[in-house]
Amino acid sequence: MEKFLSETVVTHSLATRWLGKKCQVLPEVDSANDLLKEMVQQGSDDSPPAGFVLLTEYQRKGRGRLARHWEAPKGSSLLLSMLFRPNWPAAQANWLTMLVSLAAVEAIAAHTNLEAGLKWPNDVMVRQENSWHKVSGILQEGSFGGDGRLQWAIVGIGINVNIPADELPEGITPPTSLLAATGQSVSRLPLLCTFLERLEELYDGVGNGRSPQPLWQNKLITLGQPVRVTHHQTSNSFMGIAEATDSAGHLLVRDEAGKLHTVTAADVTLREK
Repeated sequence: MEKFLSETVVTHSLATRWLGKKCQVLPEVDSANDLLKEMVQQGSDDSPPAGFVLLTEYQRKGRGRLARHWEAPKGSSLLLSMLFRPNWPAAQANWLTMLVSLAAVEAIAAHTNLEAGLKWPNDVMVRQENSWHKVSGILQEGSFGGDGRLQWAIVGIGINVNIPADELPEGITPPTSLLAATGQSVSRLPLLCTFLERLEELYDGVGNGRSPQPLWQNKLITLGQPVRVTHHQTSNSFMGIAEATDSAGHLLVRDEAGKLHTVTAADVTLREK
């Protein structure tokens, strides 16, 4: 098993200017997102700055989108939550998840021979044995001010790195890890550094007025594919073709009757053609 990460090693290894330069590494937490949220909401002078990163080796109550449980053996994965204070308008709130998912795809591609892509809205996928498997999930939470702007946001990500195939949890989307997909263990520290360094570059680009949506859409494996859309509150579903996304990242699906739907929050599963 690879050595556990430490704050000193992480900060000294990073080539970023602000992202991750202040971080905390904990051996075990209930949820990194929840803990970082508590730290932010205390509102004291010790409140974490933008770019603060909380890493943990194990989450007892890790969760993903729609409150689904997410678990990984201790020391096997990259589990981290990052704090941003973007002050962006509400229409751009989803951009953070786009940026994080893009950085994850690029980091995985840089450290493995795997083809990586994105399944709408926030699953990082790798191609394994001619099919796509989920290797990472992302969860974004935040707070809007009275002016409707995003005051702060926490984005959590879990990347399955060195989980053996027989220890992977079950999921709606077939899961995998970088170890299971490549047959080789992957060092977590270089992967983490590449991820944070690329994320900082992408984030700073948005600060210069560039939307990440075109780059993010280009990585979506969902587009052009037959899909089933299931609304989690009503369980109602329909089938169609995923055609594109709009500027906010919503998925545009044309159903079998030719009607175009804007999907904002639902389970979207790929179907066999």
